[in-house]
Amino acid sequence: MFCALGSAVCFGTASVFQAVAARATAPGTGSGVDPALLLRAVKQWRYIVGLGLDGLGFLLQIVALRSIPIYAVGAALAASLAVTAVVASRMLRVRLSGVEWGAVGVVCAGLAMLGLASGDEGEGVGPTALRYVMLGVAVGVLVLGAVAGRLPGRGRALALGLGAGLGFGVVEVTVRLIDSVAVGDLLRNPATYALLVGGGAAFLLLTSALQRGSVTTATAGMVIGETIGPAVVGVVWLGDRTRGGMEWLAVLGFVVAVVGALALARFGEAAAEGTAEEVAP
Repeated sequence: MFCALGSAVCFGTASVFQAVAARATAPGTGSGVDPALLLRAVKQWRYIVGLGLDGLGFLLQIVALRSIPIYAVGAALAASLAVTAVVASRMLRVRLSGVEWGAVGVVCAGLAMLGLASGDEGEGVGPTALRYVMLGVAVGVLVLGAVAGRLPGRGRALALGLGAGLGFGVVEVTVRLIDSVAVGDLLRNPATYALLVGGGAAFLLLTSALQRGSVTTATAGMVIGETIGPAVVGVVWLGDRTRGGMEWLAVLGFVVAVVGALALARFGEAAAEGTAEEVAP
């Protein structure tokens, strides 16, 4: 759980840097999947800092996913929005209202409940077909991105954010489906390719969402995409469980943490607004 929270701190801080960098990057094509946008974004030092934090967060996420249930890790990652809110309030001098500070407290309370209720990582390896399903979902995220880029306004931001969340969700699940890091085993495991495609697609879609649409809407879609699906997969197919008799507390903690995080989604928008002030002539 400590690693999951550390990952949330890294991701939440990175999102502020990346939102600022993405909004300062010139738009390219109208497609939701625009690799050239990433190439332009990495010219911004803030985006590089964000990528470094993402890399550290991913390593901590792997440790967490190999130790505790996916639903606990997913909720902790959703709590990165609370980190984003606090970081944005300091870096961009965005004022948090009393209600928003209350939402930060709600997220923390939800995570505390999850920490008390969650058991060990499930020992299930899932059916072989699950690896191929994850690869199919990862490819589907790319298709969703291509379609989302042609949608208008808020619908585009929501679709891009949801697609990014699904991609990150694929990463959460496939980390558990890779049981050997030997080169031969990795090359033969469809989960390896699902992880690479899902993670890459998620970054593409999230960068496009941060650059082109409502960051608040995109962030909310991402939280939904990366929490609910992976949590269900972990419980149904990978054997994730709670401590004895604490199922109700785990469910309550998960819902409270995610709802609290969604209440703070606007702080991605705050980071984007900070861009205009910083890059204005």
